[in-house]
Formats: sequence, C-alpha cells, structure tokens
Amino acid sequence: MYSEWASLSAQITANSCGAQCFSVLNKFPASAGREVVVSVVKQLGTNLGITQNAEPSHLVKDEEVKWCMDVICFGLSLPLQEHETIKDCVNVYCEWLTALHPQPRISVPKPICEDANLYARQIINHFHNLFVPRQGESADTIKRQAVLCHRVLRTLQQTAQISQVMDRQTWETLLLFLLAINEILLAPPTVKDDVGDQLCERVLSVLFEVWLLACVRSFPSPSMWKTLQESCAMWRHRVALVDQWNRVNLALTARLLEFCYGPAFPQLKNADEDGQLIPAGMSNDCVAQTWYRFLRMIGNPTALCSPHIISKSSHFVQWALTHEKGAETHQHPCLQQLPQIFLNAMKGISSQVDAFLGLSKTSLIGLTGGGARNAISSSTTTIATSGSTSAAAVPASAASSIAAVSSSASATAVSAAGGAAGAGAGIPTGSVSVPGSGGGSAPAPAPTTPTSTSGPPSASSSITSLPLTSMGAGTELAVARPKCNSILHVFHEWLFEAAHIGGDTWRQNRKKQACEASKRPSSMIMEHRKGSISLSQPNSLNDPQSLPPTLTIDKYESGRAEAIGTLCKIFCAKKTGEEILPVYLARFYMALQQCLKITESRECDETLASILLHSSDLFRLDLDGINVLLPGFIAALEIVLPDKDLKLKTQSLTFNRTELRRSAINILLSIMVLPLHYQSLPIRDLTSETSEKIITFIQLKSRLMNILMNALQVETDAQNTHMLLGGLLLCVQDAVTFEETELGGGNASTAHLSHNSSGGAVQHHEANLLSSDNAHALFVRATYLVCHRLISSWKTDLNVSLAALELLSGLARLHIRETDALECKRAVKWICDYICYQCSRPPPAHSKDLHSTIVAAFQCTAAWLMQHPYLLQDKDCLQTVLEVVELGISGTKSQTKGGDIPKFKDEKELKPASMRVRDAAENLLTIILEQVGYFPSECGPESISSLLDEVALMKHCNSMAPATSSSEQAIAKFKYFVTENSTILALLEEPLGNDQDPQPTVTLLIRGPFGRHAWTMQLRHLPRSKSGIKYHAINPGRPIPMNDISQRPECEQKNFPDGVDKVQPCVADYSIPTIEQMREQYGAGTIRDLEAMMENQSIHEKLAWAEADTSADSLSHAQECVPPAVCHEFHAARLFLSHFGFLGFETRNPHNPAESLGTPPQRPLIVLDTKSTAFAADLDRLDKLSARTHDTVYVFYVKSGQTSAQQIIGNLTEEQQSPGLDPHFATMLQTLGWPVQVADHSGWTGFAHNSWSLKGTPEEQLRTGSVSNDPLNFNGSQKVLYWADVCSEIAFVVPTAWNLRHNSDSSDGGSISSADQVSGTSNVWTRGDGDTGLAKTKSRNLSLELSAGKEPVPPTRRKGNVTKPTLLAQAPAKIFLVWLESYEDYLNFPLEDLLAYTRTGEELHTLQLPRAADCHVIFVHSLLSGLLRVKLQGPPGRMSFATPLVDGMVLSRRVVGNLVRQTALNISRRRRLDNDNYQPPHVRRRLKVQDIVQKYKMDLSEAELLAHLFQRAI
Repeated sequence: MYSEWASLSAQITANSCGAQCFSVLNKFPASAGREVVVSVVKQLGTNLGITQNAEPSHLVKDEEVKWCMDVICFGLSLPLQEHETIKDCVNVYCEWLTALHPQPRISVPKPICEDANLYARQIINHFHNLFVPRQGESADTIKRQAVLCHRVLRTLQQTAQISQVMDRQTWETLLLFLLAINEILLAPPTVKDDVGDQLCERVLSVLFEVWLLACVRSFPSPSMWKTLQESCAMWRHRVALVDQWNRVNLALTARLLEFCYGPAFPQLKNADEDGQLIPAGMSNDCVAQTWYRFLRMIGNPTALCSPHIISKSSHFVQWALTHEKGAETHQHPCLQQLPQIFLNAMKGISSQVDAFLGLSKTSLIGLTGGGARNAISSSTTTIATSGSTSAAAVPASAASSIAAVSSSASATAVSAAGGAAGAGAGIPTGSVSVPGSGGGSAPAPAPTTPTSTSGPPSASSSITSLPLTSMGAGTELAVARPKCNSILHVFHEWLFEAAHIGGDTWRQNRKKQACEASKRPSSMIMEHRKGSISLSQPNSLNDPQSLPPTLTIDKYESGRAEAIGTLCKIFCAKKTGEEILPVYLARFYMALQQCLKITESRECDETLASILLHSSDLFRLDLDGINVLLPGFIAALEIVLPDKDLKLKTQSLTFNRTELRRSAINILLSIMVLPLHYQSLPIRDLTSETSEKIITFIQLKSRLMNILMNALQVETDAQNTHMLLGGLLLCVQDAVTFEETELGGGNASTAHLSHNSSGGAVQHHEANLLSSDNAHALFVRATYLVCHRLISSWKTDLNVSLAALELLSGLARLHIRETDALECKRAVKWICDYICYQCSRPPPAHSKDLHSTIVAAFQCTAAWLMQHPYLLQDKDCLQTVLEVVELGISGTKSQTKGGDIPKFKDEKELKPASMRVRDAAENLLTIILEQVGYFPSECGPESISSLLDEVALMKHCNSMAPATSSSEQAIAKFKYFVTENSTILALLEEPLGNDQDPQPTVTLLIRGPFGRHAWTMQLRHLPRSKSGIKYHAINPGRPIPMNDISQRPECEQKNFPDGVDKVQPCVADYSIPTIEQMREQYGAGTIRDLEAMMENQSIHEKLAWAEADTSADSLSHAQECVPPAVCHEFHAARLFLSHFGFLGFETRNPHNPAESLGTPPQRPLIVLDTKSTAFAADLDRLDKLSARTHDTVYVFYVKSGQTSAQQIIGNLTEEQQSPGLDPHFATMLQTLGWPVQVADHSGWTGFAHNSWSLKGTPEEQLRTGSVSNDPLNFNGSQKVLYWADVCSEIAFVVPTAWNLRHNSDSSDGGSISSADQVSGTSNVWTRGDGDTGLAKTKSRNLSLELSAGKEPVPPTRRKGNVTKPTLLAQAPAKIFLVWLESYEDYLNFPLEDLLAYTRTGEELHTLQLPRAADCHVIFVHSLLSGLLRVKLQGPPGRMSFATPLVDGMVLSRRVVGNLVRQTALNISRRRRLDNDNYQPPHVRRRLKVQDIVQKYKMDLSEAELLAHLFQRAI
C-alpha cells in the first residue's frame, strides 16, 4: 500500500537514541549538571502558580529561553531518585506548552508565545528523556515515573485537541514523538510491571487518538502511515496493541456505516468513551481513508500465530543473546500471550463483519486501563447467543438489523481522502472506494429479541432459553447489508488464512514459505504483499519442536474458531439471487472441510462448535455446491446431538450447550429431506478426485434418522425438543409420501436409480434401506420414542407436551400400508395413560397449562380412533378409552382396579378436573359413538350434520304446496320439544311423500350440541321384510249364514243355588233391603211407577226384536262385511315420545342430581312456543353454529421485491392468474385442500354470511352467476379450497381485489340473502378508530351467533356459575401463507395493509379487531433445488408456535400442503387452548339451545302437556 514511499523509521530510531534530546550539561559531571538543574528549575517552578500566584516570566529573549530549555532537557533525564526535580521540569514544560492554546498561561515566556510551534517541537522532543526506561529501579520509583509520563501524555493530548495554531511540522513532530516513545516502551519484550508494561495501554491510546486528530487537522503523509505500520509490527507481542486497534476500528466502522448506509442501517453501538474517539469534524472521505488505513495497520493477524515472526526484532535478539542459558528469540515468556492476542484480533475483525451485516452485537473491545489486563489474564470470554463473540465489560446492545458494502472488486476499500488531507498527503495508489449501497434507504426491520448477554469475560455463559419467537435461524440481518463479495474483498485474506491455521493445507504452505524464505535475505521489517508473510527466519519456520508447549499451533484454535465462525456468518448472509465469486466459495468449502475434520477422540472442539453455531442457514441459501460438505456436517452432528453430556474441548471460548444444540438442530432440519430429494446422486469429495467409495445422498438417510432419534432421546431443552419433534414428523411424512408417489407401492423398486459407477452397490443399499428404514419402521420408532418420552419426561412442560401430541396426531393421520394394529393400540393406551397421569396429579399442580395438555390429549385420542376405527373392536382398547372418557367427564373411574366393584353413575359425584376437560371428554365420547367408522358421511366431509331442515323436509311432504315454502310456514307444521335442556326435537307427524305404506310415521330433526340430525321413524308390528305382504284382501269371501233357528228349552232362571236357604244368614245378608222393606221406606206409589217403567221397556224390546226379524238387515238377510278404510291419521308424535320414555313423569326424582337436568329442575320435556316470528330466525342461528371448529388461511404470492399490498394482490387476479408465477405454487395450492363451489358448499367457506347454510336447488344455483375458469381463483366469490376432519374445518382463501370490495360493501356478492345481512357490517371495519365500531357492536345483541337478528335478545342465563362472556374475547387466529420468490421480502411484507382483504365477518363479534401483531405468517420460499424453505412469524406468545413446521425448516414439495395445513390447524388449536374465554363449538350450541328455551318455553303442567300432544299441528 505504501511501497513507493520512504519510511521514517530511521528518524524514529535516531530520536530513540536521544539525538534530539542532548543537553550541553551532559558534558559535565552528573553531579554538577544536577545542581544546575535543581537550582534553575526550582526558580522556574515558583513562577508557574502551582504553590503561589503565577507571575509573568522573566525570560524575554530567545537565548535565555533556549538556555533554560537546555537545562530542563538534562533535568528530564535525571535518575528517578530526583523525583521532585523531574516533576518541576515536567510542570514547567507542560505550562509552556499552553503557548499553543488559544489562551496561553501568564507564566509562559514571551519568545515561546511568539513562535509557539518552534518551541513546542523542541519541548516535545525533550520530553523523550522522561520516557526512557531507567534500569534497575524499584517498583515504587517506576510508578512515580509512570505518573509523570501520564501527566505529559495528558497535556500533549489536550494541546492537540484544543490548539488552533499547530502547523503541519508540529503535528509531524508530535506524531513522531509518540511513535518514538511507543517504540522505546513497547518494542522490547514485555517485562511485568516495568514502565513499558504500566504505560503500554496509555501510550498506545494517546498515539491512536492523537493520530485520529491529525487525520482531521493535518492528514499524515503516506510516509507517516508507513512508519506507523512498521512500528506496530514491532509491538504485536503487546496485548494492548490489538485491543486499542479493535477499539479504533470499531469506532471508525460505526461512522463509516452511518454515511455509507444511512440512518436506517442498524447502528453499531460502542462504549460511550469509544464513541468520542472520532473527532467531531472528520469528513466522510476522511473517515473512509482513515478506516481502511487503520484496518491494515497491524498487518496480517495470522502472523500472530508465528512466534518466530513476532520475535525477530532487535530487542528480542538482544534478550536471546544476553540470556544466561541461551535461548531462541521465540522462547521469551511474554510470547505466551500470542494465542490470546490472536483471538482478540479475530474477535475485532468478527465484530466489524457483524457491524457490516448489521448483527446486533455489543461492540467488542471497550477495554481501557486495567480492564484489558483482566480480559487478558482471564482464559474465558462469553460467546453471544447469535454466535458471535464479544469480549466483555460492555453491556449487550439491543438487537438490531443490517446493511451493505458494495465495494469495487479490489481487495481494498476506501475512496481518497478529500479536502485538506488530499492536498498534503498524496493519495496512495491502492485506494479503494466504499460507495453507499443502492439499498441504503431501505427501512431497517424492527428490532428482534436481544441476542446476547455478555458478562465480564471470566463469567461463564449464562444464556437462558430464548422465547419461541426466535426459534429458527436466530438474529435478523440488515436489509441493506453489503453483498458477501464486498465484505470478503476486505477481510477474505485474513479470515481464510486464519481458518486454515493448524490444518493440512496450512502445514504444506508453511513448508513452501520456508523454502522460499531460505532463498531471500532476512530483514527486520515485514511487508504485506497480498497479506502473506514474505520475509521470515527460514531456519526455524518449520521447526515446531523448538516452540514452548504453550505456543504449539493448537493453542491458537480459539482464534481459528472465531475466524471460521465469521466466515460462516458472511456466507450465511447471502441474499436470494446474490452471486458469490466461485473462488470465495471454493476457499470457504476447503476451509470448512479442514475445520470439520473429526479428531480421533471424537470431541467437539472450539472450531467445530463455532462452525455449527454460525452455519444454521448454510444449507438453506442455494449456495453453489454446498452439498459437498454434507458428509462433514453429518459427522459433526453425530458428535454434538446424540451426546447427553457433550464434552466441549475449549480453551478461551465458552459455549452455551443449549445454543450449540439449537444451531445443530437448525442445520439438521435444513438437510433432513435431501436424501429422498436427490436419492442416488453421488456426493463428490472435495480433495481427492478419485475416491474409492462414492457416497450417495440416499446412503445418508439412515444416519440422519439416527441423529434425529438419538437427539430427541437426550434433549432436555423445551425449544430444541419442539424443533426436533417438528423435524421428526417431517421425516416420517416425507418417507410415507415418497413411498406412495415415487415408488408406486411398497416394493423396493430401484428403477429410478441413476446408473453410476457403483450402481450395484447403490441398488443393494436402496433395497436394504427400504426394509430397515422405510416409512413403517420410522412410524414405529417415532411413535414408540415420543410416547415413551411424553410419559417419562415431557409431561410437565406445556409446549413440549403439545408438540408431542401434535406429532402423534400427525402420525395417526399417515396412511401406511402395513400399519401394525398393535403399535396403534399401544399408542392409544399410552395417550390414555398420559391423561390419567395428568388428571391424577395433586391439586396444586392443576393449572390452566395442565388442563390444556389434557384437552390436547383427548383431541389426539380422537384423531387415532378416527383414523384407526378397528381399534374400537378391541375389547381392551375400548375399555381403556371409555374409562378415560369417564374420568374426564366425572373426575373418577368406576373401577380403579380390575377387581373392584364398579361404581354406578348415580352413586358418583361429578367432579371433573375442569369444565374444559369435561367438554373435551364429552366431545371424544360423541365422536366414538357417532363418528368413528362413519365419517365422512354420505354428505361428505363438509358436514357432520344432516343437510335437511324443516323447509327441505316439507318440500317432500304431500300436504305442503310446493310454492309456499318459507321457514315460518314449514316450522308451523312441526312440534318442538326440548329434552335435557340441550337437545331440541322437531317432530313432523305427516309421512313424507315417498312412503306408500301408511304407518304411524314421525320425522325428527334433532338439534343437539353436536349438530343437526334427521330421522324418520315408523311404528311397525312386523319387520320390513314381512310387511310387504298385504294381509287384507279386497273381498275375502265368507260362508252363507244358516237360518235354522234352534229351539231353546224353556227353563226357570235361578238367582241363588238350591241350598241357599240352609245357610245361616249373617249381618251382611241384611245389608240389602227386601222389597217389603223398600215399600215401607219409600211408599207403594214409587214402587208401582218403577214396575210400570219396566213393563213399558219390555214391550219396546219385544217390538224391536220383531221389527228386526222382518227387516232386510236381519241376520237372515245380512250384507257382506267390508273392512274399514285404512287410517292415515296417527298421533305419531305422542307415540314416539311415549315409547321413548319422555312422558314418564312419575319416574323422575327431582331431588336426584343425576335426574334433574339443569337447575332449576327441568321437566323431562319442555314445549316450545313456535308462534313467535323470531323463532325461525333463532333456529337458523343455531343451525349456523357449526359443531366443529373453523379456521381460515389466506394465501398470498409475493414476487421478488414486492412490498405493497396492491402489487401482491395483483399477482392473482379474478380473471386470470398473473404471468410469471412459480408453477409449484399452483401445485402447492392443490395439496392444501379440496376445491369447492361456494354456491353448493354446506361447510365453512371462509365467510360467515354464507357458511353452513343449506343451498338451493340446482336451478337456483345457476342463476347466481357464471363460474370463473381460472384454476387459481379461490378468493371465495365462487370457489375456495376446503379441508375438514371430524372436529375441524379449514378454508384456504386466495384473496384478490374482490375481497376488499366485498368486505367494504356487504350487499355485493350474489349469494347473500337479505336475512343474512347484519346491520353495521358494511362500515364497522372501514372507520378509522376502533371505539365507535366496538360501541356499535355492543349496542346490538352481545351474542355468540355468527349473524345477529334485528331484534334485541335478552342475555342468556348460564347453568350454575359458568359466567363466560358472550362476546368472543379473541378473534380466531389470522393465519397467512405467503409464497416468496425472494426470501428477504418477508421483512417488508405489508401485513397491516393486507388485513383488509382477510375479513370473514366474525370480527364484529370480537372485543378487539384483528391486529397485524396477532397474525401468524407461514412464509414459504422456493429454493433453486426445488425444495422449500419455511419462515414462521407470529405473536410472541408462550404457545403461539405449533409444529410440525419449524422456523427455518427445509421441506420437499411432496409434503408442503399437508404440513402447512397441519401447522395452521395446530396454531389455531393452541390459540384456543390458551384463550381463557374460549368455548368449544358444542358448548356454544348448548348455550344457544338454552337461550332458545328461555325465550320460547311454554310453562305447561303435565295435563296441559298431554293435551298439547293431542292437538294437531297446523
């Protein structure tokens, strides 16, 4: 850089020898000189105003002043015993130097004031005598000397700062003086506590600070810079040099970033005193010039690894020659510090790289004074969470982001200094420019979590586990950061060389250098040609035996680790589409391969740890050829992850094991899918061209699986476990899908293998892999491992429990051909055991979190039973599940042990663990009884309710005119009853038109908590198989009657037996009076009347008989019998209610809690009054409450560089898709769900107004509008993507401009009927402030329904003390799925603006409107390899991040749809679990039924109820 400029080293050497500091008094004996000095200086000292008032100086002529100065010059060189005299000399000179100040002191002689610069130069040169180390002095006197030296340095620094008259010559003198005293104090080998050791840090800091001042006031000439560089090379054995160098570099870098990248770029936060290092007036050009020159000042830091080079100065040679035992120069004890110095230098470079990347990190070296010494003596420094190290004594800065140096391709970096400096200095030929990057104005992203806590260097690392927000790739880099090439242009030589230290290539280079050096003359001065060491002592370069054990090359490993870590950081900062020069990639891969070599001891050393900590993203960035490192990284992961007590072989760096494991897991998650993606593609070896054994990707699969399983077995950190569980489901899912799609069946087809040199071996391995490591084997291993760990060690941690249960639910849904029923049964048994264990924990342990895990476990059980219905055929399994359901609902089991007598329901007290647990258990019970083996029903998965309602049933009814089919008219035909306060029965007594067989028929619509079901029942006396035969013929025929009248013998009728007179009468016989007694009692007249009546009756009867005999209807002329007409009128409702026990009033005991359902005790049957006009609307609202949870995911496509909502929405228009979309995006959409037409879809559509409604006839649907032909038009106007299982529904909406129009005007959209419109929908969202919108909502009915009627409704009464608010306290989670063409665009994703496109209509019923901060975003970025990189973003809640997707994971396209859907469902489930006020769908439906009961019940007595049953419906 300065090769053509002359060095001023000779001048400094002359100064050091005292050429400028020679007094005439040196000619006289020392005692005489001393006396002169004592008397003269004492006199001069009295005038200074230190002890008495200052007086003007008596020295008025130049000669007088010069004579005094000659005396003082001698005085400064006196032995330290003359401390007072020397002190007076220093005081006089320090006062006289104020001549350069704006206001000189009164005691300064006049000649000095008149020509201040001339005298100041002489004074500065004379000061040299003070700094010369005196031999053999005691520690006390050395301290006194140091105090005086400090005084002089302070004065010189202050003068340089405030003087306005210093000319260029004086500046040069001052700088040369500072160089000379540094030389004299620092060049010799360090001796503890000598004056050089005590002043080391101070003289260096003054040199650098004054030099920076000179750069502003009088830019030093290239010769001065060259001299500074050469001098620094002599002092590299001093720790303080590198510390001060780092301090200045970081201060300059902070300023450089400010003007290169603007205020938006993350600021480099330095310690306060370091911030003032840079003088205020320094121009941008000057900062750039100074920054680059200071950066190159100490030469190549890797020279610090060669004690021979550091120790080749004359001072070390002198020490070696005078050593009593004879020693080599490099054996001086002070060189033991070299490894620490090298580490500090690397940390400094690392901090600068961090600053350019915008990594939030405390600036490195803020060490001054004794602080540095502590750092040096301490052997440990803390490593920051982000992986970058920091040296201590400085608090960690808040996290921030990053920017970019796009520099010219030369390896140097900064444009010529302008202004005054350029004129006097001459621009060096190798100048470099650092223009501001084009992205300088880009806004920096918001700060993320703080990344490090760097305590004092001796403290061990104490990084607590991060919250789940930053789970993936760690800290964010600045958006406007420089390109990787630009940073590498500046630092690559040093970093690559440092990364190779101690490696094979390094040893080979050493030998080459030794050979070259032996052909050249030796020299004391180091040159820097392309950063390599060109001149050295040839004889000892390649002689490691002569090195002391503390300086062997392995002692430098900490610095090497820092260097390779920094390189990893630089390469991980690559942006999408950014090019990195192949030469840099090649050197980087070579360095990594050297550093990843595993030692025989299989320990994790600092280098390995540093690589793993900083390469989380390496495999996610489309780096060309990165996969050659795959075997090396897998070997490293095999050391770190499966080991429970990882042995870290470290010297100066301490690593947090949890963070190290987290980084390793991140790497693992980014390479899990590679084997099945590339399959039999060979991986080339970097070093040897022809390796005996070529490794293919598929061969690595089993190793990766083993790492994953073993890591999960030993992992203790919650966040790491969460990530591993996500990775495990990815693996199993990928393997299952691979076998289904690629292999086309279970056979070990090897047709897809490429034919390479070792084809046979590969095919053999492939077949072997499919048997031992196939999807089924993985499924079994994963199920066993996770169940086992869940029971044994994860049950107390909420997040890990949820992740494990989510994984088990995911495993349950996999379709594996050879699924083992025993494995599935075992899994269900374990989940049930888990529920039992959690329920049985002591009361203090029962918390919201605990109950959340139990609820999740019930949901997981449901998933297993739904996917494997055959499990319920197993008696043990059925008993286990039902016992757990009973435990959930009642709080205890009927039989705690097998032999116990079961306790019946009536005898048990209902004490569930919590209402949430009871609700979850009820839900599972309903699924077992109603859905297992029957879902999806004939209606398809879009509904678990019947698609029939009153109107639909009446259309099939004979008595209903087709034209009149309003819901009110239809409802009038039904009778409505409520049973158990939770189920509404609608009974229709008319048979439907399709039944030709008149029977007592009743059609029921049962609306319960779990949906609406339609049943038709008939009362039959015979089974259907026999009832087809008609038993009543039209004319059965019968025999003709016989008219023979038989003669009846006349005989007297007896009233009593014959022997009655013999019986002795008793009192009872006289209870019936005789005729005589009656006659006596009532009189004869009454008796006569009675006899006359009897006589008349007898005559009438005889006449009637006679008439009958002669008439045509008599038996002799009888007509044939005709059967009566078949009865079509039945009171079937009464029969049904009676047969099913609803009318058994007397059997219920109102005091028994099991029989009194609800309080106050309800009758078994409540009649509803259906005459109210609002009844139909309330019933409709109940039908609109789905019995399943529903969620919506909004899908966006972001083209490269798009940041506005309009651009993003414009990519997918309603008419046709925008050109240039990634075809894989459409493929992914199709794997998310089933495309459905909104017009005839009866499930969740993504919009509250048209979900769960029964659609019209096909003719009506045709009138709603034409159907768009665009395959990707899933915006909800006509089509959406839909997926459902037994307990959840999810809609995937791809918003377009239609969604905004539709949301802002609720009358738009053909399918909204007037009854569905909610007053206030149209404008409640578009208002600027949320308060009025909320007030509007509150003024209406605060109810749970999805659409509220016009009439206010009284608030519902709750059962017992359940006081859950009716307004949803939390909106359903907003989940976005965003496809990124360029990964960095996630930083500028306009979440807030896109919320307007994502309304469902439910927002009206929430306490707060959705906020961008609450949204979950799943970013998917397509890599060049065809794989997909995932980035998760969401609110920083404890439970917000769900599996299986993990931040930073790399997926194959085969599984993306499935995993995204599972993750979205799991996010929503977790959000519901975490919401205290959440009510499951069946609870909301039950409360709605109770609400209807309160409004429409008829208080009828039993008699009135029975009478009501005999009334016909209208």
